[in-house]
Amino acid sequence: MDSINVLITGCGAPGIKGTLYSLENNFDRRKIRTIGTDIKEDVVGKYLCNRFYKISKPSSPKYLVDLLSICKEEAVQVLLPQNTAELSVLAEHKVDFDAMGTTVAVSDKSAIEIANNKYELMKKAQELGVPVPAFHLANNFDDLQRFAEQLGWPYRPVIVKPPISNGMRGLRIIDESMNLKDSFYNEKPSGVFLKMMNLQEILGAEFPDLLVMEYLTNEEYTVDALNSDALTIIPRTRDLIKSGITFNGTVEKNEKIIEYSEKLSRRIGLEYAYGFQFKLDDSNVPKLLESNPRIQGTMVLATFAGANIIYGAVKHALGEEVQEFDIQWGTKILRYWGGLGVKEEQILGEL
Repeated sequence: MDSINVLITGCGAPGIKGTLYSLENNFDRRKIRTIGTDIKEDVVGKYLCNRFYKISKPSSPKYLVDLLSICKEEAVQVLLPQNTAELSVLAEHKVDFDAMGTTVAVSDKSAIEIANNKYELMKKAQELGVPVPAFHLANNFDDLQRFAEQLGWPYRPVIVKPPISNGMRGLRIIDESMNLKDSFYNEKPSGVFLKMMNLQEILGAEFPDLLVMEYLTNEEYTVDALNSDALTIIPRTRDLIKSGITFNGTVEKNEKIIEYSEKLSRRIGLEYAYGFQFKLDDSNVPKLLESNPRIQGTMVLATFAGANIIYGAVKHALGEEVQEFDIQWGTKILRYWGGLGVKEEQILGEL
């Protein structure tokens, strides 16, 4: 089969190695030439992709100019986004890329606007009968504290986070039972746990919208999904999480999570590779937390389990049929710290 030129944005992301692994180990044994981009110059993907370009931030008018120019120069056939901040821009301008022969593997703008906004997503889930944590939207501290009390604070922790954010940015757990002194001496700093008075000092009286949410106590799941000609849904447990990244996880056939993810996918209109996150409540009911309408950082686990969703998104973008996957439930990932030794832009060694 013909080789493919694929542009991958956000190639400084922790999951870039998994994305490249999935492309290199595709089920068609096809040669893929990778072009990486990032807003920073010296990122790991610079050394792992075949070509690399530093580009402007998605908020800059130059962002689209940069990407369109690169796609033309490199004859890019498929653009795979990995950065949440750029999805709306890319979705809005897919036709501009189409005009030069590049398909952007991202859902339509209407779907992105729902999936990227946790508040709108949870309202949509409620309409579908998909369980969600109890939640409220606040833009001043009086309302935030009142909503927190309705959710059981100060006797139970609550979560606050922006409706639109990337990774763990803005996420805080408000927990009055914390022993700050013990945490100071015995735990690595994370910045996730706060007491309400700390949050008030940070936010002040008024602030941009924040979700105030029920704190769920049990196991967390990520769902890797592909919507091409068929719908593939693969839940996986997050057995060990560090800095928001799954280090240990297991592919698990959780029928309820699969059912809920299918409902959400179809109603929202998500396409290509994307994901959801769920967490179990005290009664082990899975409740929706958020959606990532893009390639996810540990989506390579689906590849290990026999479902190469990332390459499937490329095939779908090319208008090619995606084969049915034979999913190996129970497959695990054990992540470790790796690295590159580099001098004068040459790789000296790889861990």
